[in-house]
Amino acid sequence: MLEYLFFFTAPTWFSSLPILKDYIDPMVLDYLVWPLVQIGLLLFVVLTLVAYLTLAERKISAWIQVRIGPNRVGPEGLLQPLADGIKLLLKEDLIPLKADREVFIIAPIIAMVAALVALAVIPWGAAWATISNIDIGLLFILAVSSLGVLGIILGGWASNSKYSLLGALRSAAQMVSYEVAMGLALIGALMFTKTLALQDMVITQERLHIWNILFQPLGFLIYLISGIAETNRAPFDLPEAESELVAGYHTEYSGFRFSLFFIAEYANMLIVSAIAVTVFLGGWYLPGLSYLFTPGSTFFVLASIGVFGLKTLALLYLFFWIRWSLPRYRYDQLMELSWKWMIPAALANIMLTATFLVLGQELALIVSQNNMLEISTLGYVFLISTAFIVTVPLTWIMLGQINKNSRDFNLREVQPLPMNRTINK
Repeated sequence: MLEYLFFFTAPTWFSSLPILKDYIDPMVLDYLVWPLVQIGLLLFVVLTLVAYLTLAERKISAWIQVRIGPNRVGPEGLLQPLADGIKLLLKEDLIPLKADREVFIIAPIIAMVAALVALAVIPWGAAWATISNIDIGLLFILAVSSLGVLGIILGGWASNSKYSLLGALRSAAQMVSYEVAMGLALIGALMFTKTLALQDMVITQERLHIWNILFQPLGFLIYLISGIAETNRAPFDLPEAESELVAGYHTEYSGFRFSLFFIAEYANMLIVSAIAVTVFLGGWYLPGLSYLFTPGSTFFVLASIGVFGLKTLALLYLFFWIRWSLPRYRYDQLMELSWKWMIPAALANIMLTATFLVLGQELALIVSQNNMLEISTLGYVFLISTAFIVTVPLTWIMLGQINKNSRDFNLREVQPLPMNRTINK
């Protein structure tokens, strides 16, 4: 079973270290020691990145709003995350008098653990840069990351606060609505990769020499919008809307427990971006990378990690840019966008993608064998052109016709109530 749980063995430079080679059994080294080293290194990098993502967001927001941003702690404010962490650790840990103490304490832990566990199956790079390549990696991430909303619900309920409870209820409804659209958006890309193992998805795109986004522009757009909503980010930050709910589900949290919710939010942003990069943007694959470095070598793996990291950071920047550029949706608009637009668009994308794949096979432009696709040059032109010229406009027109009689609630269109002008004396 271990061969399936940890597909990639320890690299030569690690297993040949004298202190390890002479005293540790090779089996233990490959399937216990090396994964523990990977996990420790990954947690260190991710938690450090999460800390500096907070600084990056504050700097980007300052740039958008023509401000300076944090610049006092350390050179150019680079030590601001450390100062914020120390401040949160030193703050008083308050628990409301009538709160459910045990649930209140465990809720932020559930949210953070659910976010961090999903990191284990993401292919951060080629070969040994991936901790685990399980056959159902994509389903594993969707299932585990969905558990994070339980921490939000429990935290909001256990706080014994109307603001926290409303935020938790909103988060639950939002997760149910957009989780469906997110899952459906990924199915179109799975038709081309024919696997749920994330590392194999990247290898398939490398073999086809193309990124799935060119076959699935609509699927990528639906996934991106759903991912922003899943992470409770603006303009979909209804569960923690400051103007309505003070701080939403974490209104009553302070100190270290508040920071756990913060870590979970940014870790979820990282996971959503990493899945988008893996499924739609080729993961660590970059055309020409195998010509610059020998595939499988240490330099190739490090370069692949760098490629994956740059793509992920680009999507994270998009998260920040959208937050500070778009206003918050109303709650009815949030639900309408999901059920009337995102989910029907995802279903249409699945049907049209399947239709064009079958048509391409009938025209001998695409060959499916050994659970893999072989696509000719004309096949690439056919799939890309139909995705951009047919699928996107046709879906837009179809949904426009379906929803044309659906009127959004607008105060300017509301007719005033009839009033009796007679004044009874």
